[in-house]
Amino acid sequence: MKATLSAPEARRIALAAQGFARPRPTTPGTRQLNLALERMATLQIDSVNVFARSHYMPLFSRVGPYDTAALDRLLFARRSPYVEYWAHMASFIPSRDWGLFRFRMDANRAKYGSDPDGWFNHNRGIVDWVRGELGERGPLRPAEIEHDAKKGARGPWWDWDVVKHALEFLWMFGEVAIAGRRGFERRYALAEQVIPAEVLASPVERADAIHELIRRAAIAYGVATASDLADYWRIMDRPAVMTAIRDLEAAGELVPVTVAGWQSAGRPAKAWLHRDAALPRRVDATAILTPFDPVVWFRSRAERLFDFEYRIEIYTPAPKRRYGYYSLPVLVGDDIVGRVDLKADRASSTLLVQSAWWEHGTPPDAAARVADELRSAAKWQRLKSISVSRWGDAVDDLADVLSEARRHDGGTPEPAALADDEPTG
Repeated sequence: MKATLSAPEARRIALAAQGFARPRPTTPGTRQLNLALERMATLQIDSVNVFARSHYMPLFSRVGPYDTAALDRLLFARRSPYVEYWAHMASFIPSRDWGLFRFRMDANRAKYGSDPDGWFNHNRGIVDWVRGELGERGPLRPAEIEHDAKKGARGPWWDWDVVKHALEFLWMFGEVAIAGRRGFERRYALAEQVIPAEVLASPVERADAIHELIRRAAIAYGVATASDLADYWRIMDRPAVMTAIRDLEAAGELVPVTVAGWQSAGRPAKAWLHRDAALPRRVDATAILTPFDPVVWFRSRAERLFDFEYRIEIYTPAPKRRYGYYSLPVLVGDDIVGRVDLKADRASSTLLVQSAWWEHGTPPDAAARVADELRSAAKWQRLKSISVSRWGDAVDDLADVLSEARRHDGGTPEPAALADDEPTG
């Protein structure tokens, strides 16, 4: 194995580990979705639904236009092999991995459940009643659980009522699991109603769990720093992370490497290569990424890998936004070459490219490749046309390739329809 990697080699290793060195399947189905989920090891959830909900996006980025109903069936089926927990933020994980997060459940209980002045202890009666409702009635949505205390009793967390508070705390503590969703609303159940009995009976000790999670992060990233590996699962215990890395290195599973350009405090950053990581001669992907894709979700890693500074501007006042409300990174080849702010206008069946920007080193064929990906995204979302705004240094290039009528500032979009032989679903 190489002791020193160039920046392009590190990018190709990282992208290959996430599945971007593979050609997209012609007809992606459940098998391809499972394989992509296995490579990522976790799938982050986010409620923003401007273009598409975030958990749908990483699969589209890797396998191309797929039937989102197939993913819904996979994630939300009655006996789904996946479940939600606080892995990398709120995320889907394999149900069999529930025990790996027992240390986090215990930490959450110690933090939120042991404070005598905290919400949980002040509302024990409601918590016990909610727990009893789930035990008696099975999986329920919060709206299906009525309690007198709900009336007019809302709190500071997203305006949650007391029942929702109780459910979320019990979920954080591992007593409750998510038994699917209706729309985007969770259905809660006692953990034993969702998680296989053999999994519940086999919690993993904290040190062993962190060791295994760091190992999986190393596989998912290919090459990474200690901070990268810790962030994959949001493990804040640096000594425990370093112990896991040293153990994996001693076992020969992680190999120390230096990556050109990776710096820490003015010195070459320590990094590790997983022994099974592939170094393809080239990666020739084209993909639009969600902000919550493992490729870019750790912003300092995105800067090291791609020299790509990335911030989400949802909470930035509109006049102060540089790139747009929900700007999505664009991958071409083995590099992030730009960003596009997309919105699905369902009423007009139009994909709105609200802004588009190039990064440094954009290849000559980038506009044509991104335009093809936009067409694919529109079809995937069953939108019949694409409209390009006038904001950003990439919009002229994209509009020229798309041959779309332009959307004038303050005017009405006049998008051109997709070709008749390009079906929308």
